[in-house]
Amino acid sequence: MLDMTSEALKAGRTVLAEMRYEPPVVERGYANQTLYVNLSDNTIAAKPVTDQMKDLFTGGRGFALWLLWNAVSSATRWDDPENALVIAGGPIGGITAYPGSGKSTVVTLSPLTQSVIDSNAGGYFGPYLKFAGWDALEIQGIAERDVVIVIDGDEGRVTVEDAPLEALNSHLVARQLTEMYAGDERDRKSVSVVSAGQAAEYSRYASLNLSWYDVRRNQVRFKQAGRGGTGRVLRHKRIKAIVVRYSQMTGESNHPANMDLIRQAGRRINKEISELDGKQNNMRRIGTGHLPPIMDHFDLFPIQNFRYGTHPQALVYDAGVWESLFTQGIPDGCWYGCTLSCAHGVDHFHLRTGPYRGEAVLVDGPEYETIAGVGSNLGIFDPLPVIEMNFYCDTYGIDTISFANSVAFAMECYEAGIIDRAATGGLELTWGNADAVLIILHQLASGEGFGHLIGQGVRFLKQRFVKEYAASPHFMRDIGMEVKGLEISEYVTKESLAQQGGYGMAVKGAQHDEAWLIFMDMVHKQLPTFEAKAEALHYFPLWRTWFSLHGLCKLPWNDIVPADNKQTAEPNKVPAHVQNYTQLYEGLSGKPATPADLLAQSERVYTFQRLFTLKMGFGTREHDYPPYRAMGPVTPREYASRAERYDGQLRDDVGIDPEGLTLEEKVARLREYREAQYERLVDAVYRRRGWDENGIPTLAKVRELGIDLPEIVALIRERTAH
Repeated sequence: MLDMTSEALKAGRTVLAEMRYEPPVVERGYANQTLYVNLSDNTIAAKPVTDQMKDLFTGGRGFALWLLWNAVSSATRWDDPENALVIAGGPIGGITAYPGSGKSTVVTLSPLTQSVIDSNAGGYFGPYLKFAGWDALEIQGIAERDVVIVIDGDEGRVTVEDAPLEALNSHLVARQLTEMYAGDERDRKSVSVVSAGQAAEYSRYASLNLSWYDVRRNQVRFKQAGRGGTGRVLRHKRIKAIVVRYSQMTGESNHPANMDLIRQAGRRINKEISELDGKQNNMRRIGTGHLPPIMDHFDLFPIQNFRYGTHPQALVYDAGVWESLFTQGIPDGCWYGCTLSCAHGVDHFHLRTGPYRGEAVLVDGPEYETIAGVGSNLGIFDPLPVIEMNFYCDTYGIDTISFANSVAFAMECYEAGIIDRAATGGLELTWGNADAVLIILHQLASGEGFGHLIGQGVRFLKQRFVKEYAASPHFMRDIGMEVKGLEISEYVTKESLAQQGGYGMAVKGAQHDEAWLIFMDMVHKQLPTFEAKAEALHYFPLWRTWFSLHGLCKLPWNDIVPADNKQTAEPNKVPAHVQNYTQLYEGLSGKPATPADLLAQSERVYTFQRLFTLKMGFGTREHDYPPYRAMGPVTPREYASRAERYDGQLRDDVGIDPEGLTLEEKVARLREYREAQYERLVDAVYRRRGWDENGIPTLAKVRELGIDLPEIVALIRERTAH
């Protein structure tokens, strides 16, 4: 089946629904319509993009949230037909003169969190979708059998086709569909595929792969919308893949108001990348793989379910290791014109396990989160199994962060005697046992054994271990590294109160794409007061939200900075690059903008997303707390590992002499202090964001933002009536 020709695969197809359309000319970044597909009744339709949508929700993540809001009720659950899977790029997305302009955002109700999730990915899909005529794709319903949705922007044709013969795993199905829908080999770069993989049949945190075609390698490659189970929703709807084709793209396909402004900003940052990247983060040669030694140096590298932040063997993940493994000398940008080119990979990697054992494959990555997650956090200090897990997580459709944290949680429970070999199906779930982790990974993808349980996520495992093995609910809460059901990304936050808040108060759950404040807070001591922390937890989530509204990657903002950036008043904001983005916006839209104008776009959408979570039964203070493991030492053993530090904090910060206290007493007194500090932070952040003491945006705030729509006002009044 896998070797069938494109003609044979097409011959096995039946077109279930078709819509012809005249692709509109994109004007100032908008196609001015969205595509709606309902798989229950095979409806395909166009929806207009109104001026209100643009004014209030801007594009990208904002459009996706608004479409989902109108698709679901407060009673809708992730597996209901009315749950929508929405994918959108953004008005600036698709330019080629400025790096990092190919992002898409996926929004849906999450199988993992049971609430609203957004997850972004690179690749070609978002720009091609827009240039094919659609600012967003909204999919409702559940198909009767496996289907592929095909959006052909060259022909002006959208079809829903059954797909009985194509493979399911991403590295195979994306190749098959790319070859099938490309006009010829030269046209393969004009096709992008969204797929998941066989794990999406079973796992609550299954991810999506968005493809791009590497013409130098002649390979289909991927970027992931990894968080929250978007891939599970895709497969529950019986979608095998989504294909978009568009071959007429140029550098001006967005038809901006003033292309010269965009080019000016692009020339500035491209010059910086060319001259400075090798002296700063070396993204073009190593990408995020440069981070492990830095995180280890500052005690931020997760070890054994985030108990520790440094390890003597961490050097096996040194940047030079990845430089030697990654293919060098090939531009690895996942969108045209991205000179940062951080999408590295390992060519001709020989797999030793699983259904493709013995095959030589291209592995995209690993990125930092994968290295730290399935590597150090599981006690594995060997790049080769990390690379193998990376490949299988990608092709099966598994979020590496959620997988890693779920296994780490189970490993700690195994070590503590809460579960044993009878519970794991005979697996020795000890730190560093890469062979056992690979077995779990393949089990997860097949919905079998202990791996199937791991695929349900940390929140599920906590409840399961309490019920089945009489685990302490208190201990499970403390060591289960998730917030709102979303597993925490791979940074140790014990010494950064601001980052604890960044995880705890993130609207979708603990993901660093809202706020990454550890260095500002812990290393550089730039946030000394609660008010300063609250200001950072207001500004940075809004600024990072702005990228997802416009189809942009955040890496060119602060992973390369001007040579004089440290001399500016606010170097963490990279003011020269903020000015670049105001120029990009003006160049595209024709509307002059200040940084405050850009933040206003984000604040409307960010506040709206908080209200959306409220609509779904969440979005209040009780959901804004990280596990204590993210705040401080849970066990005496953890305390003892940093005894000098913690004793000093008891003495200097808490005002308690640690002499004469037992380890258990020290742990308890430090915990009391740190939890009180977190409560004060929550109060300060809520005040700064214009939310009430329970975390609900006030009527005054939504009126100020212009999102006081009748249904939003009614929701706030209903939830604050008591």
